[in-house]
Amino acid sequence: MRIGVMLRCIDERGGIGIYARNIVEELLKIDQRNEYVLFHRSEKHVDRFSGFQNAQTRLIKCRNKAIWDQFLIPLLVLKEKVDVLFNPKFTLPLFGRTKAVMVVHGADWYLPEFRHLYHPIDRFYIKLTMPLYFRKAAAVISASDYSTRGYLEHIPSCANKIKTIYYAQKKNFRPISDDRVLQDVREKLGLPDHFILTVIHYDTGRKNFGNMLKAYHIAKESGIPHKFVICGRDVEKYARDHPLREMGIEKEVIFKGWVEQEDLPAIYNIAALYLYPTRVEAFPIPIAEAMACGCPIVTSKDGAFGEVAGDAAVFVDPESPAEIADAILRILRDNHLTKYLKTKGVERSQNFSYQKCAAETLALLESLNQNHQ
Repeated sequence: MRIGVMLRCIDERGGIGIYARNIVEELLKIDQRNEYVLFHRSEKHVDRFSGFQNAQTRLIKCRNKAIWDQFLIPLLVLKEKVDVLFNPKFTLPLFGRTKAVMVVHGADWYLPEFRHLYHPIDRFYIKLTMPLYFRKAAAVISASDYSTRGYLEHIPSCANKIKTIYYAQKKNFRPISDDRVLQDVREKLGLPDHFILTVIHYDTGRKNFGNMLKAYHIAKESGIPHKFVICGRDVEKYARDHPLREMGIEKEVIFKGWVEQEDLPAIYNIAALYLYPTRVEAFPIPIAEAMACGCPIVTSKDGAFGEVAGDAAVFVDPESPAEIADAILRILRDNHLTKYLKTKGVERSQNFSYQKCAAETLALLESLNQNHQ
């Protein structure tokens, strides 16, 4: 079977890009039966999988996303004689007979409680196009049961197509006992001795940074020595949006910007706790990463957070800075709780792996190819 993979999203800095890079790499590792044709839109990652003999790369440059998805991909699918098309991010060609699978990363746009987090034009586009993609798809992969339930509620006709397949953390996210490795990363990034960590990207609401900051301020007034380290795409913009100087924490909050994946495991290992009370996530990959590294977690009590973290986190109301601050202080002051969360986190993280994710994805792709021997 020839499996085509749409990799327009592989260049993204964030959860979707991380998922796309990891799921393709793992599929190529575990699958020696099928051939893969990888469709790239830019040269950035075009050689990423060149070492795999079961993969061929096709570069299709086009600035317009719609033209790339709806016109160029269908032409290449026919030319390359692709049996099944897979897109790690939602959207599919709406025309053509090739069976296709897309991945949806949450139903947030449909949920009334999160409607205000998205621009009206974005919500209109999603409500217009998503039913078309679902109708075209032979199958749809959802990141969590929470995400799946959201789509079943708002697009009930997808019940026979949608399947939950969990994302994961890479194998390099684990407890690190080598102090030299930890110290090298600490020095490389200029990390303080004691700090609270969050890994997010800049936005104006969904990541809930304002309430994280208020909670940190409350905890800081209780006398903790910890800095607050924020890593991720464009997080420096938060300093412009929030009154750090007026709050007296301008020197306590450290924005590190984008950090490459190879350095993140050490950062999770060094951090005193991982703070992630965001408002909504389809599958919170950073929680899986923090658990695997044995980093205690404070996160939101609803949605997919509990589904992923289980008993390996302290859960809070993301709209209550006081409750978030109390959870921070509980972990920092209670060694028994810290030890418990570290142990439970490492145990819980074993439920998630890209090998398992890829195996389930491959089984779904192969099930759609009626002529597969």
